[in-house]
Amino acid sequence: MTSDTLKPWEILAKVRDRQPLVHHLTNWVTIYDCAQVVKVLGASPVMAHAREEVAQMTGLASSLVLNIGTLTPDFVDAMLLAAHAANARGIPVILDVCGAGATPLRDESSFRLMTEAIIDIVKGNASEIARVSGAQVRTKGVDATEVKLNLREMAQSLARRRQSVVVVTGAEDIVAGPVKLFLVRNGHPLMGRVVGTGCMATSLIGAFAAVEPDLVVAATAALVCFGVAAEIAAQNASGPASFKEKLFDALFLLDEATLREKIKVGT
Repeated sequence: MTSDTLKPWEILAKVRDRQPLVHHLTNWVTIYDCAQVVKVLGASPVMAHAREEVAQMTGLASSLVLNIGTLTPDFVDAMLLAAHAANARGIPVILDVCGAGATPLRDESSFRLMTEAIIDIVKGNASEIARVSGAQVRTKGVDATEVKLNLREMAQSLARRRQSVVVVTGAEDIVAGPVKLFLVRNGHPLMGRVVGTGCMATSLIGAFAAVEPDLVVAATAALVCFGVAAEIAAQNASGPASFKEKLFDALFLLDEATLREKIKVGT
């Protein structure tokens, strides 16, 4: 897949033009950064977690992002209420299985959400996705551990079983649908030194999925934009703190010419 067939700048332009509302039930550690990354992109974030309003807020949104990074049983119940509302409206639901493989609660919550609701995009690092695929692996907190599996085959197998899109983030991101599979090679190692870049990537996928019906293309384009912005931010960053600041600016300033020049996507 090349820039001839994938045009992330066109989807980015749609996000900026339509300014979709992206509803989050997300990680308390990274909630500000998730909201900010959606805002700088041009979309509109909302973070409504109370069971009493999640369905109504989802009724206003164009996509729903769920992230189990700081889960509780009550929080998962609220996620299901929101997911059912999203399913009823036909808007995409993105689930970040943050920390799956670390504890039974995270595993059970991931499987419950994937079983009791329609999840359109499942996203995680290698060990998280391996765990929700059924492999007996362990995750180090919310950080990936080594997975001795063919990640492409694992992602596409899960995508076919779930009839969804599966995203595996890492040095090389994998975006797999039941038929298509793409690799995103944009990004920078400093992303791994900043808390929340994985959660931010999920939020960007939510923004792109809100305006692009081909969810494989939407997720791939979102990761390209995030990775290119990271490469630009790293050029003048002296460390993780300045990198994070420059990352937001780079996303805000992304344009077609820059994306055309820097896109690195394969199959």
